[in-house]
Amino acid sequence: MPPHRPPAAKPQHRLARTALACMTAWAGSAAGQAPAFQEKLADAALLAQLRNGGFVLYLRHGVTDGTRADRAPQVDLNDCSTQRVLSDEGRQQARELGLILQRARVPVGEVIHSPLCRARESAQLTFASQPQLLRAEPLLAYTANLTSEQKKPVIAATRALVSAPVPDGTNRVIVAHAPNMADLMGYFVKPEGTVVVLRPLGQSRFEYLGSIPPSHWSTLLPPNPKH
Repeated sequence: MPPHRPPAAKPQHRLARTALACMTAWAGSAAGQAPAFQEKLADAALLAQLRNGGFVLYLRHGVTDGTRADRAPQVDLNDCSTQRVLSDEGRQQARELGLILQRARVPVGEVIHSPLCRARESAQLTFASQPQLLRAEPLLAYTANLTSEQKKPVIAATRALVSAPVPDGTNRVIVAHAPNMADLMGYFVKPEGTVVVLRPLGQSRFEYLGSIPPSHWSTLLPPNPKH
């Protein structure tokens, strides 16, 4: 006797199963929405690329004094007493980052910073030997206290700065805030003092390559030779 085979499914039944599978997959995708941002640590190969220039380094300002909050929405950009500011640890962290970048031989051609005191001071301390590179950009202001409508020009300005091409042999540094990057690409940069490496692609496009938290520099750079 020939082996028993189950009857073939009718075409309409096969179509129904296919449709159900597609609907299930779509529902799962819709429920999950966009995948969560995945942070990755920069490696030595990426650091070597930075020495050739052409990248954007987005630096979240240094460690701040958490006991002093911004007096939103009445923050006075010219009065640091109305803002959260760097702590002594943050100031030392900024100075050390400047020395690290020099030791790592990372060339910097321009430093664009938020107008808030904590970002401005971070930029000034990190690049104390190159003050001519610094300029403030009002549209890099802290977005956490803004409405969705108020955020739009800040997000647009941030996108323009991280996507505009950078000449070979130099890098662009942006010193700003974590909420700005969260609004731009779903990445809340932490801890304070972290450097985010981006490849500008032009036409409002950019690529995230890796992050360097303060504690990660010791992994990327060999210890100083003993004298």
